[in-house]
Order: sequence, then structure tokens, then C-alpha cells
Amino acid sequence: MAFAAIGQVRAFNRTVAERIGALTDEFLGRHRSMGESRALWEIGVQGAEIRELRGRLGLDSGYASRALRSLERQRLIHVEPSQDDGRVRRVRLSRAGRAEVAELDRRADAVASSFLDPLDVTQRRRLLAAMNEVERLLRASLVHVGVEDPTTADARWCIQQYFDELNARFDGGFDPSRSISADAAELTLPAGLLLVARLRGQAIGCGALKFHRGAPAELKRMWVAPHARGIGLGRRILVELEREARRRRVRVVRLETNGSLTEAMHLYRTSGYAEVPAFNEEPYAHHWFEKRLDSQPELRV
Repeated sequence: MAFAAIGQVRAFNRTVAERIGALTDEFLGRHRSMGESRALWEIGVQGAEIRELRGRLGLDSGYASRALRSLERQRLIHVEPSQDDGRVRRVRLSRAGRAEVAELDRRADAVASSFLDPLDVTQRRRLLAAMNEVERLLRASLVHVGVEDPTTADARWCIQQYFDELNARFDGGFDPSRSISADAAELTLPAGLLLVARLRGQAIGCGALKFHRGAPAELKRMWVAPHARGIGLGRRILVELEREARRRRVRVVRLETNGSLTEAMHLYRTSGYAEVPAFNEEPYAHHWFEKRLDSQPELRV
């Protein structure tokens, strides 16, 4: 990573922290830290499970516990067991907490206005466009992609979402039992693997490989949640799958896809996959692709 790039990121972080008032323990002048205020916003009118709240905020359990205890002492929240599962704790805003969130919203709106008020119309448009792009890219940088047991609830949810989307998009629907298999045993090492992508603790995408000794690996189950598209996640999952294949000395990766999945075909073609004659009898496939992997993974710059 270039030193100049690191320096630019740090300078940007300093400016933003100063501009939003995150340098003191009295965020927005309300005598509490930015972390506690963010927790109130994330709890919201619907409340939240504490585990989900930690994931959305990216907080470790120790910091989250201290923040919630502080908010309890301020009588802004109530923590109680879930009605569905007594082992799960939920947090909800008290009446005072709801009033405090309303005041935080008012003050946050005033800070946002202070960004724009000194600028002319052209400058405001430039700033808002730049903020939109930065927010999109920062969201992409928050995504974690890792190998996961295909039997976990998140893994099964991702794969079911993948099936549901194929069923909606394919002419005549999609029946997994007719397709070439990629079940949990086939996606568990050493037979294969499954990657799951998460943003703020929530599963938003997946991709898988099936390995075959002395033969090309198969790329399977590539899916990204609709709300997470447009941030380059599909390409990142693909790069991570190729990296996992290289680690296991795989030299060729193959895949098949349906003609209705135009975005997927564009991804594969622009990632170095060449269309080849059919190499299997997948009933839902119209196109077959193959890529020979280099001995070294792609460098990140």
C-alpha cells in the first residue's frame, strides 16, 4: 500500500472527525460519547437484539456492554429477555430515550446543514456527490468475506436466497433437485468450501468452490443481496474464491451460468473467464466459462 494513500486516508479521517464533533466525549453537545449516541440511533423505535446491535455497530462485547450499562443508568433504555427466547436479550428505548433520539436527530440535522450552508449551489452538488461515492466505497470496505460452514443459519439463508432469485429470473423457474449438486458435504473442506460475505454482521452474499483432484475446480452459488449490489462485492467474492483455489494448487476454475444472468456473465468476462464448449450437462446452463489461474494471486494496491 502506497504511503501517500495511507496519509490521504488519515488526513480525511482527521477532517471528518473534527467536522462532526467526534473528538470529545460530548458528541452533539449531549454529554455522552459518539458510540453511545450511535447505539441509541441503532436501537431505534423497534428495539434490537443486543447481539445484532453489536454487529451493526462493529463493537466488541466489552465496549457494547459498557455503553449499554451507561445508557441504562441514564434511564434511556431498557434491557430485557426476548419473548421468543429467554437466552436472547433485547434492548429498547425508554420514553426518555425516544425523546433523546429526537433531540439527537435535530442536532445532527443542524450539523449536516452547517456542512452545506457556507457553500454555493455548485459546491453543494460536488460535496454531496463526493459524499455519496465515499459512503459507497467505505461501505464496501466494511464487508468481511470468510470461509464458513455451509450448515450455519447464515450460509443456508444465503443459498436459499440464491435459489429464490434463480427461480424468479429463469424462464420456467428453478428446481435445485434438477441442477448439478453443491450440497453441504460438497462445500466442506477438503471437498469444497463456501465463502459468506457480511456487512455489519449481516450476511449479504456468498460464493463456493467444489474441488476435484487433478481436474478443474467448479465455481458455484455466486450470489449478492440486491441491496449490496453496486459496491463491487461480486468481484471481490470471485477474487477471494480464486485466492482460495490457488492456495490449494488449483490451476483451472470452471463455471456454467444461465443466459438470463447478464450481470454474472459480464463479471466473469471482465475477470478473465473465457467462454468454452459445454463441459457438463447442467440443464439450466446456456454458457460455460473457464479461467486458468496464475501461480500468484492478484496484488492489492
